[in-house]
Amino acid sequence: METKQVFDKVANKYDLMNDIMSFGTHRYWKECLIDWLQPKPGMSIVDVAGGTGDISKRFLKRVKGRGKANICDPNANMLENGSKNIHIYENCISRTCAPAENLPFNDKTFDAYIVSFGIRNFNDINKGLEEALRVLKPGGRFMCLEFSKLENSNLAKIYEKYSLIIPKVGKLVVGDEEPYQYLVNTIEKFPSQQEFREIIENNGFNDVEYRNIFNGVVAIHSAWKK
Repeated sequence: METKQVFDKVANKYDLMNDIMSFGTHRYWKECLIDWLQPKPGMSIVDVAGGTGDISKRFLKRVKGRGKANICDPNANMLENGSKNIHIYENCISRTCAPAENLPFNDKTFDAYIVSFGIRNFNDINKGLEEALRVLKPGGRFMCLEFSKLENSNLAKIYEKYSLIIPKVGKLVVGDEEPYQYLVNTIEKFPSQQEFREIIENNGFNDVEYRNIFNGVVAIHSAWKK
């Protein structure tokens, strides 16, 4: 199944499924990302693979609407569904339908590039990171929130078993388990924290670090453009 087909199928209930699959903890994880970003009024961000705009909404809430967010996603259905959920900050938001590997923005445009639970779905992660570096201003920041590898082997076994039921839950909620099997597969194939850190460094970023949440169920990666 292609990535576009996956998100076409889940767009209408994407946020609901996030709540169900993570027991609502994805909200806390995203707040942790925004905490580490420490957004300031006047900042401009690009929210790549931003879908329904959850990260942009949290960013704009922190800066009290005194910032700009461009929600960029290759799936028009995801962008359309997201537009129904963001009203108070609508004048601070723009939307762009484009793949992460070919962003239609000028060089040195944004203060921060954020991708939340999206980079594992890129067709070419290295090309996506190359584009991230290009569109960031000097001194700009790359931040990524993504599922990762648990440090505790016993917890990892429990999580592996839990992953087996996610497609079944998807079938109950959206009537189709195939998109969620695809998402589980991409989580399993995604590099470890240290491996991904090295990938980011190899694409020209500096001061690369990561923070594990919930023993590494997810990790937040941070890097800077000189």
